[in-house]
Amino acid sequence: MRSLFDLTGHVACVTGASSGLGRRAATVLAAAGAKVVGVARREAELAVWASETGEGGATVTADVADRDGIEALAEAVARPFGSPDILVHAAGVNTREAADEVTVEGWDKTLALNLTAPFFLSQRLVPAMKAKGWGRIVNFASLQTERAFPGGIAYGASKGGIGQLTRAMAEAWSGDGINCNAIGPGFFRTELTAAVFADPARAARNAAQTCIGRNGEPEDIDGPLLFLCSDASAYVTGQVLMVDGGFTAK
Repeated sequence: MRSLFDLTGHVACVTGASSGLGRRAATVLAAAGAKVVGVARREAELAVWASETGEGGATVTADVADRDGIEALAEAVARPFGSPDILVHAAGVNTREAADEVTVEGWDKTLALNLTAPFFLSQRLVPAMKAKGWGRIVNFASLQTERAFPGGIAYGASKGGIGQLTRAMAEAWSGDGINCNAIGPGFFRTELTAAVFADPARAARNAAQTCIGRNGEPEDIDGPLLFLCSDASAYVTGQVLMVDGGFTAK
């Protein structure tokens, strides 16, 4: 059974790999045997991750939201180990602007990174996956794929879009052996949720909302991610797997 989760011989690209769940994802895939290219804007943080990962890790410093840079980014991530057959879109931003205060700049920044970049980078890397007849694309959804939160109208729109994008990707590419799914994390302590965990009472309320009774720890993402990136999910595509302790079940 262990062979179902063995990623030896595979190449993964993880965006947002400098911190948070993206960094955790990059580390987990490398531990499972994949060669991993971590992508983020922050070169120093990426370098720390690469030094801890060893020969199985390489880095590309880039802004994945730069649409004009997609071609150069795709070429760069293929350079260390060959074109990836596993692609994890963990980069994201939440401007936390209230509906009446959303700016054009905040809206465009959110949609560009959270929704546009996952599609166009995938589109560029899919041909090599088709040629191999095997691929895994994992998008990052959110509680806001399913629920509305205050100050989250742009973020929620982008993550609602990720749910449909995931299904559309699956319809387009799964016939070529490329399974496309999404993970929807609950409240994990990361840079993106720092404002939430800075308020202990709010963090406690979120924990109480789950069926399990606690907020997420980084290791809670390991199994679901490895499942969706491996042969274990051979007949699973177009799904959003909520890793939220049952938050959306209540």
